[in-house]
Amino acid sequence: MGSRQITEKSLAMLRSLPRISLANLRDNPGSRKNNKRGRGQYGGDKHGAGNKGSNQRQNYMRLGYETGNNPFYLRMPHESYYKGHHHRREYPPISLLQLQKLIDTDRVDIDKPIDIASIVKSGLYHFFPDQKHFGVNLTDEGADIFAAKINIEVQWASEQVIAAIEKNGGVITTAYYDPHSLLLLKNPKKFFETGQAIPRRMIPPPDAIEYYTSAEMRGYLADPEKISEDRLRLAQKYGYELPVLENDSNYSMLCERKDPRQIFYGLEPGWVVNLKDKCILKPKDEELLRFYAS
Repeated sequence: MGSRQITEKSLAMLRSLPRISLANLRDNPGSRKNNKRGRGQYGGDKHGAGNKGSNQRQNYMRLGYETGNNPFYLRMPHESYYKGHHHRREYPPISLLQLQKLIDTDRVDIDKPIDIASIVKSGLYHFFPDQKHFGVNLTDEGADIFAAKINIEVQWASEQVIAAIEKNGGVITTAYYDPHSLLLLKNPKKFFETGQAIPRRMIPPPDAIEYYTSAEMRGYLADPEKISEDRLRLAQKYGYELPVLENDSNYSMLCERKDPRQIFYGLEPGWVVNLKDKCILKPKDEELLRFYAS
């Protein structure tokens, strides 16, 4: 075949082929290589665990810890606030405004007593007992627009919050839960699936006894008569008329309380909840009954 014929054949081929554009450009076969090598794709041999120290051992330092010999609370000893900060209990806040939104959107049922399990079930409140979170701190934001009549149990509340709830005819109680009890309240279904008996709630530590036995703070260990007196005192202080609970149609619901050793409403310590058969198993042995008694 002569050079002229080759030229004409090449021109004819070019006329029949589509025009070159970004849409039909391709790499030559074998020009690209995939260098991915699994967990060692960046050339290391530590599998993402670092070289030395906590990274290598996957033993991470506690919250608030600083490397070195002098953490910040020792570098500034004149600040007494820093002393023992990593041992303090934390109470993630939820405001009265947020609580009113949960009630208005039917995420919380006000016809039943409200506790931390009800608030967590709404899906809009999160706390982590393994990070020293000890429950709900109800704050006074939105106290002037809060209008629900509820029976609520929280772990921390101020005087303004107590007044805002009792002004509407509601009842508030502050109660202590140990970390293990809080884990159960955070995810009851997960605990019930284990088939274990419901444990007893622990009593408050010495530095929290005063708060939870105080009638002013509506502590769950306080004298009911002193609480009634303080309800009247608070109403006089803030200038509202205290509703009479005995005349309320929901009096039985508003007066419902947990036992100091009880974790769940309607479930006693020692009971086993069987989700598969949808039944509750109760202990009958006298020794177990004495052990789980309050």
